[in-house]
Amino acid sequence: VERSRKDGAIKRIYERYFGHVKRLDSTDILGILQRRPQRLPDLRRHFHEAQTLTGIDWRLLAAIGYQESQWDPYATSPTGVRGLMMLTGETADRMGINDRLNARQSILGGARYLALLKETLPPRIAEPDRTWLALAAYNQGQGHLEDARRIAQARGGNPDSWADVKEALPYLGRGTYSKVMKYGYARGAEALVFAENIRNYYDILLRLESEYNPLINLGRSAEMLARPG
Repeated sequence: VERSRKDGAIKRIYERYFGHVKRLDSTDILGILQRRPQRLPDLRRHFHEAQTLTGIDWRLLAAIGYQESQWDPYATSPTGVRGLMMLTGETADRMGINDRLNARQSILGGARYLALLKETLPPRIAEPDRTWLALAAYNQGQGHLEDARRIAQARGGNPDSWADVKEALPYLGRGTYSKVMKYGYARGAEALVFAENIRNYYDILLRLESEYNPLINLGRSAEMLARPG
C-alpha cells in the first residue's frame, strides 16, 4: 500500500473512478435527464455515425455535445464558436465543415477533431487518460495542454496522467506561469471543469443509453433487406 501511495497508483485509481463525481450539482443532472428524451432522439443517428467514423463511443461524443450546447444545433457563444459541438471557425475549416449550425456536420466535425487530438498525444499514454487529456485540449487547444503537461512535470507529477495534469491546468491562468509558458495565458481551470463535466455526463449516458455496435446494426439491416415484401 505504501509503495502504491508513493508511486501514485492509489491516486490514479481514485481519479479514474471517483475524481470527477462531485463536479455536477443536482440542477446539472436534472438538466440532462430532462433534455435527453426531448433532444437526443433526433441526434442519436448522427452520434452513431460519428462513432462509426472515429471509433469513439457515441455516448462520449453526446456528452461533449451536451456540455457544449445542451444539444442545441444553433448555439452560438460571444467568442464566435457555434453549433452543437461549439466549433471555432478555424476548427470547422480544418475538419471540412462548411455549416457549423448543421447538427450532423457539427457532430462529425467534433468527433473527427477529438480523434485527431487523441492521435496527437504521445503513443505511450494509455486510456482513459488519453481521452481525458484530449478533452482538455478540445477546450483549450493542444498547445495549452502541452504547457499544462510541462507544468505537471515541473511540479513532480506525471505529464501522461490526467490526475496530475488536471492539478496543473489552473496554473495556466496564473501570471507567474503563463509568462514563461510557450503558449501563454489560458483559462486552464475552464478546461478542467469542461473535461470533468463531460466525464459525469458520459457516466449518466452509459447508464441510460445502449451501446452502439455498427457491425450488429449492419447485420440487422442486411437481414431486413433479405426479407420478402
